[in-house]
Amino acid sequence: MTRPGCRPLSCEELRSLDVSAADEFALSTLVLMENAGRGAAERWAAMAGSGRRPSVLVVCGPGNNGGDGGVMARHLDAWGYPVSLVWFARLDAIRGDARAQWDVLERSEVPQQDWFDARSERDEPDPAALDELFAGADWLVDGLLGTGLARPVEGAFRAVVEAMNRSGKPILALDVPSGLDADSGEPMGVAVRARATITFAARKIGFDAPGASIYTGDVAVVDIGLPGKLLQRFRAEPPM
Repeated sequence: MTRPGCRPLSCEELRSLDVSAADEFALSTLVLMENAGRGAAERWAAMAGSGRRPSVLVVCGPGNNGGDGGVMARHLDAWGYPVSLVWFARLDAIRGDARAQWDVLERSEVPQQDWFDARSERDEPDPAALDELFAGADWLVDGLLGTGLARPVEGAFRAVVEAMNRSGKPILALDVPSGLDADSGEPMGVAVRARATITFAARKIGFDAPGASIYTGDVAVVDIGLPGKLLQRFRAEPPM
């Protein structure tokens, strides 16, 4: 559900929402992550339809975007979808709320791997190995990089984004396509080209920039449970 009247927000405004939710309203970040991931799972399941249940590979980074992907995977698993996860981070680099999701998934026996530890890789992933990984899924979920990205996508993350794009698989992006500047709507070197984007709390201002839809696809906003009193600060201005 989209909060009525909430305008598109900048990355700085989104950060202030997160801080205020925790500091002023004592709202747990794990609660917000749970709402985001479950909302994304519900939207994707509606998109997938009621026929054969497609297999899903959730591509996670070490931060909160990966944690959102972890929550989504948990719910899809509970609903009977064939789902697995790959984390492009060493296990000791997955911390905070994202690590909490890893731990729950591990105890739930949802298939997941931390790519670099599993393969003892120190440099960029092998493109052929990435192609093989992504070829095995019907859908890819992009939980690699979020709105906190502050520099061009390079190294291993660039290799992953490029492999996702050349896979030919439909991609669902969580919050923002990895590599897309959420303020300008331009790729930061390279960006995921998603069929659809499930974005959290509010649209990002960059989504309305010329050319951004090439990367976002169709955009839907998921309510993550932020208090209405907090969101009132960001409501759309009434027309003059």
